[in-house]
Amino acid sequence: MQNILDKLKETEREKSVEILYAVESGSRAWGFASPDSDYDIRFIYKHGLDYYLSLWDKPDVIEFMTADDLDGSGWDLGKSVKQLAKSNASLLEWLYSPVVYYENTEAMAKLRAVASDCFSPIACMHHYIGTTKNFMDVCTQDAVKLKSYFYALRTALAGKWIVDRDSFPPVDFNELLPIAPPAIQEKIKELMQIKSQQNESYLHPKESLITDYLQETLAYNMAHASSLRSGKKMGEELDGVFRDLLK
Repeated sequence: MQNILDKLKETEREKSVEILYAVESGSRAWGFASPDSDYDIRFIYKHGLDYYLSLWDKPDVIEFMTADDLDGSGWDLGKSVKQLAKSNASLLEWLYSPVVYYENTEAMAKLRAVASDCFSPIACMHHYIGTTKNFMDVCTQDAVKLKSYFYALRTALAGKWIVDRDSFPPVDFNELLPIAPPAIQEKIKELMQIKSQQNESYLHPKESLITDYLQETLAYNMAHASSLRSGKKMGEELDGVFRDLLK
């Protein structure tokens, strides 16, 4: 973890920014990492006030990739607040990641306070449906990377959670598992054990039980998507949070 904190400090110095929040966002946060999984570091940062008073568009993303597999991607505070207004599912996952590397607690409390009101079940559902669909072709092959199975399962279960519970789904995959049938849970736990011991390149024989459940859950999510509610319009409140965090 120290190398991650060092890289974040280096980024602050090089880019003249202040990092407000940094978390793990990939398989290491979701709970199904392989031995060679990289670190998907996601962060929110801000510039000084003058940066935002310019008339011209400026970069709002910082990215880095290091030799020791630190894959970093950060969003400027302005971009983050705009995406919060859209109930961006990826950003919401950052806000509730179980693996936090650094947090300005006061700033993040203010962002999370409006995040729940911005949460749009229908917007997040479309994100999860789209991601599940992206993995379905490879999940029906005779040999499948376990990473593909788990990405599809995570998003399919996240969508089902939204339908069944009308709330943002847990980021930790283990907390999603109870909404799956017992036989599926048992098979998933078996695959998680295998994945924890195999590198990302490992190909696993097709599991028809998992593939059938993915297709069934995807169809369930698609059937219920149009009936889901939207989030509240929070333009003024988000403007206020943005200004407050720049002070």
